[in-house]
This record gives sequence, structure tokens and C-alpha cells, in this order.
Amino acid sequence: MNASTTRTSGIAVLGFLLLTSGCVSQQTLKDYQDEVRSLREERTQLKKENRQLRMQNESYEVALAEANTMLVEEPEALAYDELDALGIDYRNQGGNFVISIPASITFGSGKAALTNQGQQALTVVAQTLLRDYGDGFFWIEGHTDSDPIRKSSWDSNRDLSVARAMEVLHFLVESAGIPDDQCVVAGHGQYSPMAANDDEAGKARNRRVEIVVHRPQA
Repeated sequence: MNASTTRTSGIAVLGFLLLTSGCVSQQTLKDYQDEVRSLREERTQLKKENRQLRMQNESYEVALAEANTMLVEEPEALAYDELDALGIDYRNQGGNFVISIPASITFGSGKAALTNQGQQALTVVAQTLLRDYGDGFFWIEGHTDSDPIRKSSWDSNRDLSVARAMEVLHFLVESAGIPDDQCVVAGHGQYSPMAANDDEAGKARNRRVEIVVHRPQA
């Protein structure tokens, strides 16, 4: 029994004894009633504060869980000077490490044959993957802008994106030592842009091959 309850019980007993004895004055009765009212108000306020504290604690727990999830899904990105020097972008996304290689480095316009510069860039990319993500699965994904195919043998942007992703796969496996059974190939065409296709800068960002590193589940 807490102090507030004990105090209330004591006052209640005192009030009962005074009332039954017939020797209580009006002032004493009023004091008793005021004290009981004050204790009831105090009890109500304590219940309210306790409820607010529980709600606040629950909100903190939710916020902490969300923060922990973000830390797991989005680890701090490493710095790769060798990729920066080549103009290759990289980022953490959805818990995966993504290397984004602009088509301007790897392919000629409307073509799916790697340039010499592209081969050199992919050699560096493969070294990075083998060194830091050797146990990962590599999803090699081709992307294009939204301009329709005109001066090319490809029927669609999706066909071109698949062909480019396959070309990257062949080089990584046959020339750079990436295990074939750790690779997946996909072609998105124009359907997964990084930027609006409103101008040349946006279109250039969308023409790319990305290597998405999926780490094995623990």
C-alpha cells in the first residue's frame, strides 16, 4: 500500500469516527472533505501522468526500432578513390551496395560492345568487388534513357539494356575473375530511371549499368 492510499484510508477512518461520535464540527468536516477531494485530484493527476509516460516510452521504443532498422539497411558508404577517379558512382541502397557505371564510360552510342575505357573501368570494379564483397551475389542490371531505338539493330531499349548487362557479365567472369554462379543479369530498359529524361544531363544519368551487391543472409 502506497503513502497516498494509506493517507486516504486514515482520513476516511478519522472521518467515520468523527461522524459517528457526533462531536465533529462543521469546519472539521469541511477540512476532511477538502483533504479527500485533494487526494482524489492528486490520484487522478498521477494516473494521467503515468499514462502519458507510458505513451512517451512507447514512442521512444518505436523511434529506436526505426533508427536501428535504418542503420541495418543503410550502412555507412565506404569511400573508393579508385572508383571516384574513373567517374563511377556508388551508394548504399536498401541495404545493398550499388556501383553505377555510366554508359559514357563503357559503351558507344547505341552499342553493346565494351570500349577500352570500359574494360579498364570494369577491371577496377571487379577488384573492388572481389576484395570487399567476395561473398556477395552480383546483380548486373542494364538501364537506358527513354529515347526510342532508331539507328541500332536492337528492337527496344530493353533489348539493348540486356545486351549491355550481358557484355559486362562476360567481361567480369571471363577476364576479371568474378565467379559466374554469383551473378544475375537483368535489363530494365528505360523503366527504372535515376533522373527525368527531360534533358541530356538526365538522359546521361539514366544510361548506365549497375552492379547491385546482395550480401548472403546470416
